[in-house]
Amino acid sequence: MRVHLVDGTYELFRAYFAWPSAKGNAGQEVNAAKGLVSTLRRLVATPGVTHVACAFDTVIESFRNDLFPGYKTGEGLDPNLLNQFGLAERACEAFGVVAWRMIEFEADDALATAAERWSREPGVDQVVICSPDKDLSQCVSGDRIVCWDRMRDIVYAEADVREKFGVSPASIPDYLALVGDTADGIPGVPRWGKKAAATLLAHYGHLEAIPHDDARWEVTIRGSRALAEELARHYEAALLYRRLATLRRDVPLGESLDDLRYRGADRDKLTAVCEEVADFSLLETVAWRSSSD
Repeated sequence: MRVHLVDGTYELFRAYFAWPSAKGNAGQEVNAAKGLVSTLRRLVATPGVTHVACAFDTVIESFRNDLFPGYKTGEGLDPNLLNQFGLAERACEAFGVVAWRMIEFEADDALATAAERWSREPGVDQVVICSPDKDLSQCVSGDRIVCWDRMRDIVYAEADVREKFGVSPASIPDYLALVGDTADGIPGVPRWGKKAAATLLAHYGHLEAIPHDDARWEVTIRGSRALAEELARHYEAALLYRRLATLRRDVPLGESLDDLRYRGADRDKLTAVCEEVADFSLLETVAWRSSSD
């Protein structure tokens, strides 16, 4: 059995910019929500997909904004996209897929929690996180928890994460702390680039293990003295950045594994969504939930 966990926020953003504009029954933009239903329909039609859940950043801000004022917010986000989150969540549930609405936490935290929980469940052979988001690479474990970039049809197991970033999945938060992550508002440490960060972390694993004196470094890096000085100067900030980049595994998800089993769409709820988006083609080729479920 495989468990598929969908990054709903990523799918919404991708659909919003990839799909043509579409108006609902009240004149509101609905293209992203329609795109989400389309991608979920393709996913559940894929052989071997039996258990599915989807996580959303219902509120863009999270507990991380209390830790660091520069962390990402919803400021500047197109209202036509932001206003579709509620609709997308309802559409997801109407289609028959569990939707996790994140407020205090982020969608990535829910995915990380679910991946760790159900990768240990008897009968689960693999957990597939459906997202190309580099943050989620830290969840990868061997080939039991993998990330799947569905658009490019590339699966990242642990060896692939090492090849792509130069570090193990466990070192991804340290890596992002050093190089920064503009998408999340993490500035990183000055002078530190991807090559230097990967070389040091591939050897030492985590920030604490890197000697403060570059003369003690067991790997050779150009400009090591300046790098060591910057890391020393920004060390406490780097630890904070790592905390921001580290996904939580303690999100209170109430569902059991059986709750994630795909049983088909709810006819009444999906019909209501179709009325809202003014498009009944979403009802085509849909498997309906039986009355016994």
